[in-house]
Amino acid sequence: MGSFGSVYRGLLDQTQSIVAIKILDLTREGASKSFITECGALKRIRHRNLVKVLTACSGFDFNGNDFKALVYEFMSNGSLDEWLHPSASQYTKRSKLSLLDRVNITIDVACALDYLHHQCESPMVHCDIKPNNVLLDDEKNGHVGDFGLAMFLQEATHKLLVDQSCSIGLKGSFGYVAPEGDVYSFGVLILEMFTGKRPTNDMFENGLDLHYFAKAALGHRVEKAIDPILLQEIEELEKRQTVTSEGKNKSWFSTLECLVSIIEIGVTCSSKSPRERMDISDVLTKLQGIKKKLPELVVVA
Repeated sequence: MGSFGSVYRGLLDQTQSIVAIKILDLTREGASKSFITECGALKRIRHRNLVKVLTACSGFDFNGNDFKALVYEFMSNGSLDEWLHPSASQYTKRSKLSLLDRVNITIDVACALDYLHHQCESPMVHCDIKPNNVLLDDEKNGHVGDFGLAMFLQEATHKLLVDQSCSIGLKGSFGYVAPEGDVYSFGVLILEMFTGKRPTNDMFENGLDLHYFAKAALGHRVEKAIDPILLQEIEELEKRQTVTSEGKNKSWFSTLECLVSIIEIGVTCSSKSPRERMDISDVLTKLQGIKKKLPELVVVA
């Protein structure tokens, strides 16, 4: 279930291909506009880290009512949200996202946004970056989907919007939305991926939010903010490496340094002031550099 309809798993008769079918609930206000917006966006963009649309359907159902649907390439590993916050049944069936998985997915989303902001023929902002809209394929590669709120940028306003220095109006999902493009939402996404906490967590109240929670941890002990699943993975390194005189192995410290760098990116991108945020191209370069610094043991694992 989504804001404007439901997504189903389907099968194409002729090719027996598994597909994802998004059927719009046209009784919901904004659903028709969302369909038109998404069609307009998807026909102009193509990138390995964007969900591929196969076709669009617009007509009438068996009862003569308006019917609109979009057919996408099926993403077998579901959404990033399902991996970060599995239900009780999913938790027992599914393996956990490793540190390397999360770094790779973060880079995938950054690649997609860099393409949308700077490289496609008609630059655009997605306007709804969140874990539910990041889908994973067989290899857990990240693909950004759901362009129902996307906005194309006129050349005159392109640099202003992408540089986060003017407003395009409030769009998106609570906890991730900012009035200045995608970088804020991407920063929140990074923090959620590496702390394991949603921006809507009950602990965030009285002025405390995910941004300030992570920023405060950087000033003290960042381990307190890291997802316990990741900490457990890092601690496994201690059992395989030579311990230093300080009681921790070199791989542990190196990995922790990489995590600090990633959290710093998330904090900067989710800054309240648009001018303090990074351009997505710079974010992508930094993330790729961090991945290269990850200890060999983590990368191999």
